[in-house]
Amino acid sequence: MTDEFIPPAKPIIGDDERAAVDRVLRSGMVAQGPEVAAFEREFADVMVGGRASVAVNSGTSGLHLGLLAAGVGPGDEVIVPSFTFAATANSVALTGATPVFADIEPDYFSLDPVAVEAAITGKTKAIMPVHLYGHPAKMRELTEIAARRGVALFEDAAQAHGAELDGQRVGTFGQFAMFSLYPTKNMTSGEGGMVTCATPEIERTVKLLRNQGMEAQYKNEIVGFNARMTDIHAAIGRVQLTKVEAWTAQRRKNAAFLNANLSGVVIPPVDERAVHVYHQYTIRVPQDRDGFVAALKSEYNVGSGVYYPVPNHRLDSLKGFAPRLELPETERAASEVVSLPVHPSLSQRDLDRIVAAVNALAGAGA
Repeated sequence: MTDEFIPPAKPIIGDDERAAVDRVLRSGMVAQGPEVAAFEREFADVMVGGRASVAVNSGTSGLHLGLLAAGVGPGDEVIVPSFTFAATANSVALTGATPVFADIEPDYFSLDPVAVEAAITGKTKAIMPVHLYGHPAKMRELTEIAARRGVALFEDAAQAHGAELDGQRVGTFGQFAMFSLYPTKNMTSGEGGMVTCATPEIERTVKLLRNQGMEAQYKNEIVGFNARMTDIHAAIGRVQLTKVEAWTAQRRKNAAFLNANLSGVVIPPVDERAVHVYHQYTIRVPQDRDGFVAALKSEYNVGSGVYYPVPNHRLDSLKGFAPRLELPETERAASEVVSLPVHPSLSQRDLDRIVAAVNALAGAGA
């Protein structure tokens, strides 16, 4: 009998989430309302030490509105990594500003502070690192650079719910931060995003921008969008918020097992001062990564993910911002990384199978 497929990610939606949705549907109030307000308060308390949080309809919307609220626009430059999902750079471009791609450091796949410093110009408005795969970016160095060079610091925390550096939660370093609530993230609202805001001015502007530029109905103050979260989605998010700590603990336990038992591949290092929340467990396979991924599925029925095989600066949609740019660590990561299943639904038998499959393929040279 063939072993069942082990998926690389598995959203967990249970009876509690269904009951919460039914409660909202029975109430008749399904657009942005009391559930969204409650979710914002609870997310702030649980995730970011009470920092003001604004719910929106997607992570990309959160980045876009955060950038606009922080004053980013035409003529500005924002330094971002190329090794990330396109939404990071897209959100900058959508403001009319220019995304400037800097290389990553090899350990945590985050912006390299040396590369960031070299990329700063007179037009640089901000630095926006990504806490990729659930590990914090090098925020000590980036914070120092931003302060010394007089530029703002923002955070793309889409994959890093609950991650910490030096005891400080991600989402509390920058003028704003965005957390994604997409189904495959460490917690979900079905779809959505949360913007954490350092100042009342940014908070209020994000709230205006998400709601057609108005706080009170028909009193539009600025040109805005419809980027509201529904009460249906917020109800799901509120339930998930009560479970994410336990899920993260299981992710970390699963990662510890993989760390202790994998061989022949480069396991993900962790800064001793960081809390990694393992949105992804990302290894490096220096030789024939694509063959390794194919064999993992065809021979062992184990799923995996390759994030991100085409760096942003080589995408047709974004390469115009980066003519002739060379980012060697970004290119190396794009050719080597594989994300193995680490989600909290894995059984011990699943973990044993993953280890056996990876070790066999690595030993055989895939």
